[in-house]
Amino acid sequence: MITDIDNATKIAEFLLQIKAVKLQPNDPFTWSSGWKSPIYCDNRKTLSYPNVRTFIRQSFSQLILNEYGKPDVIAGVATGGIAHGVLVAQELGIPFVYVRSSAKKHGLGNQIEGDFHKGHNVVVIEDLISTGGSSLEAVEALREGGLNVKAVVAIFSYGFDESKNRFKNAKCPLKVLSNYDILIERSLENGAISNEDLVSLKEWRNVPDQWGK
Repeated sequence: MITDIDNATKIAEFLLQIKAVKLQPNDPFTWSSGWKSPIYCDNRKTLSYPNVRTFIRQSFSQLILNEYGKPDVIAGVATGGIAHGVLVAQELGIPFVYVRSSAKKHGLGNQIEGDFHKGHNVVVIEDLISTGGSSLEAVEALREGGLNVKAVVAIFSYGFDESKNRFKNAKCPLKVLSNYDILIERSLENGAISNEDLVSLKEWRNVPDQWGK
């Protein structure tokens, strides 16, 4: 899923520096699912830092061109993938659409917002991959709209087995700019976490629904 280790390390450093990612193995967060988690990720914060969002935009664009060529359209997943998707579409000079979590209950009832054509190739932009559910719902909506989904590309992934299996079963490639393994190793190198913390962080990723109980 990672195509450029140097870039992945740089993005992990950015996420830590601007506190888009927080690691608290001894004071865990609680997710909406009820899971206890030693990590909290809010990649929307990257938009507030011009140098960070520029680096992410350029990294996304280069990855897409290298792996899939220039697509016909970029799609952002609401809401976290919209702003980054617009930036990438602008960089590549191609149209942009975004995918709602569900069709509107009024008006035209759209789930995909923007102009697109059946048969066009699309790359989907996400900010974060956890279980992969919302991303693959967007992929399904685009496929039902007649678009050819080349891949989902995201800033960051936790790397859960559940998400890997979901993308595999959906026959949808997933590429990420950085991931959990790189981030926690970088955190250890810069002294932000201890070796004991590292063990706990790895345990969480293996059994996130049981960790901390």
